[in-house]
Order: sequence, then structure tokens, then C-alpha cells
Amino acid sequence: MSLLHPAAALAVALFTALPCIVSANEFPTGTVTIVSPYQAGGTSDIIARLLAQRLAQLWGKSVIVDNRPGANGGIGISAVVQAAPDGHTLLAVASSALTLNPLVYSKPLYAVERDLAPITRTGSVANVLVVNPSVPARTVGELIALAKEKPEQLTYASQGTGSNGHVTGELFKQRAGIDMVHIPYRGGGPATMAVLEGTVHVGSVALAPVEPLIKEGKFRALAVTGAERWFSLPDVPTMIESGFPGFVSDTFNALFAPAGTPSEIVALLARASQAALKTPEAREQAHRAGYQIVGGTPDELAARLRSEIPAVKELVSRLGIKPE
Repeated sequence: MSLLHPAAALAVALFTALPCIVSANEFPTGTVTIVSPYQAGGTSDIIARLLAQRLAQLWGKSVIVDNRPGANGGIGISAVVQAAPDGHTLLAVASSALTLNPLVYSKPLYAVERDLAPITRTGSVANVLVVNPSVPARTVGELIALAKEKPEQLTYASQGTGSNGHVTGELFKQRAGIDMVHIPYRGGGPATMAVLEGTVHVGSVALAPVEPLIKEGKFRALAVTGAERWFSLPDVPTMIESGFPGFVSDTFNALFAPAGTPSEIVALLARASQAALKTPEAREQAHRAGYQIVGGTPDELAARLRSEIPAVKELVSRLGIKPE
């Protein structure tokens, strides 16, 4: 039972709420950390660093990127979930970590709708099927023929178990009727290096981190997995053009805060992020890195997740990818 007079209790309640109001009006009050739950060099990390640079310029405050790789983003996401919900710790993550992880890990470390507050989509990127130049395949058809000649001898790298690259690779195997051994890595950077060094034969990875290597001739791109050819690689066919109708597999990146972050701060972060990424300089930098700026409201991001999660669940079930 409260011993405070009703007027005094109201004053206490208003005083308790005041820090959130002040925080929203004066945000940010200190350093903002964007957690990138992958190794440096992957698509999400590229987007996180571009966003951090632009937000720091916009706010005049320090914005840093903290790489926390592991469990296809799960470790970094868990760190954000446990952070104070004040907008000073954010998450820049690929959609696969949100839609796939709960399906491929028997004990997921978080629940998306319960633990995260959507802010905005930041970018979109297709996946790409690449090979080390030592692999004697110049087309998807030639890779299929090679895999059939050498069953279970070819290996392919992805960003990790349950990543979009993993699902794309397994979908390709199923539809092509071939068997390649999946080698998961802790992010796009290590997976890219494995193909570059010839440790694995094929890469099923996000396009952004490998596009410069494709243009330098260090990788041979066989196909992109978007609905259309990628704007900066016009000579690389799609999987659809390579004989696989309806084969589209892309991923989006998005920004989140811990659940419980005040709606005023979430709205402020959404406006600031979209403003930071929609400048001509940011768009050009994003294009050079191999992805397209998207944007959108928190509600639009939440709706996208609600529609994508059941679709991904059906695909994972059909491919027979089991929880670990």
C-alpha cells in the first residue's frame, strides 16, 4: 500500500518518466554502439560501418561498430537483447539471422518479436554463386556437370549454418540434383577467404563482400540469385536465366534496438537512419559495396518479418535442414 499522497505519487511518476522524455529529446547523450554480429568484411558489417559513419556526422557524436560474430549472428543479437533499451546499443543484422536461426538452432538465444524493436531496413543484396578460378566451371550448367562427375567431392562455403547462403546452396543442390559438401564459416568474410584460398571450391554467399574480387578476376561468378541481373555485374546471369525458374534468394539488412526502447527514440532512430542513408554519397558508397539502400518505417519492417518468417519456415522444412 502506498503511503504517498495521490498528488505526490503523481509527481513521482512524472519524475520517473522524465529521463525517457529527456533522453528522446536530447538523444544521443553519449556514444552509440552498432553491434555487427558477424566478422568484419561481410555485408552486414559494411552496412553497419556506413551507417555509423553517416550517423556520427549527423549527430556530432561518436558511433562505433562492435563485431560480435558467432551462431549466424546469434551471439551479437543476444548482446543487443541484453543491453539497456535506451537506443545507445543497436543491431545491424541480416534477415537470415532473424528468420532462419529459430529454425536451425534447437535452442535459439532470442525471440525476434519479443526481444527486438524494429527500426528500419537498411539495405538489400542478392546472393551469388562463385568459384575459385581453379575450378573448371564457367557456368552453372558446367558446375552441375562437374558435381555429377565427382559426387560429394565438391565443397561449398556459406556465411554459416542457417545463413541465407546455406539455404541458397541447399536449394541449388536439391533443384540441380547434385551433392556438394557444405562448409559453414563464421560470416561472409571468412567464407570469402576460404574460396579465395582454394580451401573450398564454391561460394554461396552475399554479393557485397565478393563483388570487388569478381571484378578483379579472383573469383568467377556463375550466377546471381536476384530476380534480375545485378546492376553492377550486367554480364553475370541470374539463376532463373541459368535454367532454374523462380529461383530467387536475396536478403535484406535491418536496424533494431532492444525491446522496450521508448517509441519516441525508435522513431527518432528510424528518421535519422533513413536520412543518413538516403544521401547521394551514401547511395553511391552502398552501390560500390554491392548493395542497394532500402529504408522504410518500423511498422513496415515488422510487417516484412511477419510475412517472411512463415515462408522461410516452409522452405527450411522442404529442404530438410535440421536444427543443431
